[in-house]
Amino acid sequence: MYGKASAPEYQGALTTLSVNSSLVDVLAAGTEQLRAAERSGARGETARAGLAVAEAHRRLGQVGEADRAWKASYRAAREAGDTAAMAWALWSGGTLARQRGALRLARRLLGLAAEFGERGGDVVVRGYSLAGMAETGRIQGDYAAVGELHEQLLAEARRRGEARHTVWALEGIAQMHRNTGSYDTAYAMFEEAAEIAGRADDRRGHAWALRGLADIVSVRDGDTDRALGLLGEAEVTCREMNLSSALAYNHKMRGNVLYRAGRYAQARDVYEQALAEFRAMSEPRGEALSRLGLAKSRAHLGRALSETAAELADLAEVLARIGLHHAHRMVERAQAEFSIEPAPRVPAPSETVPHPDGPAAAGAEESSGQGAAPLVAVARAAASTADRTGVRSGR
Repeated sequence: MYGKASAPEYQGALTTLSVNSSLVDVLAAGTEQLRAAERSGARGETARAGLAVAEAHRRLGQVGEADRAWKASYRAAREAGDTAAMAWALWSGGTLARQRGALRLARRLLGLAAEFGERGGDVVVRGYSLAGMAETGRIQGDYAAVGELHEQLLAEARRRGEARHTVWALEGIAQMHRNTGSYDTAYAMFEEAAEIAGRADDRRGHAWALRGLADIVSVRDGDTDRALGLLGEAEVTCREMNLSSALAYNHKMRGNVLYRAGRYAQARDVYEQALAEFRAMSEPRGEALSRLGLAKSRAHLGRALSETAAELADLAEVLARIGLHHAHRMVERAQAEFSIEPAPRVPAPSETVPHPDGPAAAGAEESSGQGAAPLVAVARAAASTADRTGVRSGR
């Protein structure tokens, strides 16, 4: 039913790269092709090679390099008059924004990417962008807004036999079920995602599915050994493919599993490792979640209650600013666990969307996150058009 997973973000002379190519290899090949394209003055190929470079840097956790690369790809695509390539660059920039916790910015850039993809006649990048918007809303905890879009994208992916996106959609819906307490449903969906990813040779998707299964096995069944085994299997893939972000989240989940088992000293050590990894790649969402686990572990190991209270209060502010509603509720549960009075919620500030050429050249593409359509409206509009898109995702 499903074919082999593909990587359409690797374009032009780089189409021989696979979804399982080591990111170090992708970066090397992309950089070589980028330099050759720049020397020859081929702006379209420069944009395509730059996209692969941006994605390799992003997935390796090299935020500054990724930011410069996607903007350069956008400029090259614009100079080439290639609207679809501009959409791909905006998708990369929006995905990077989500990774670094700028969720309103992510929504705006991904919305522009979907618009440019439709304008340029590229249903694949439009589908990627819609999937990115859905994932952004899910991360924020806006399940009512994006649940329908996730289901629509899953149905479309199944109909087209697109393994990579089917896996993405299953994992996203499973995570929402897990977070709302429907553990059996979540487990079944993570299990199906793992099976499809395995058959399609989507090692990245398989690693994320194993992480989800480990979480359910730990929280539902209390089976610490099996959960750690699943995470260990996923870690092998993360290391072989140089998936820095996925590896850090794997370690953070390992900390969660150990914490639930009451192995607080071990959990503390693993959370510290994950925290250092997230800080090295400037990923505030993972950093905040690791800090939360670390604060709870230290509290059980005898840290002063006043210090724990201060740490949790600061985390509440950080998560509110990022816009992570579900994670903010996790802080509130931690405060209740240690009988700490929660601080008032802090409203999230607006984010201004930087244009690749700066504000003066922004034109129609420059906008503020405040001006973006509400997520629920965007999601409903996207769901109504998903049938005419080739929907895939690029994690």
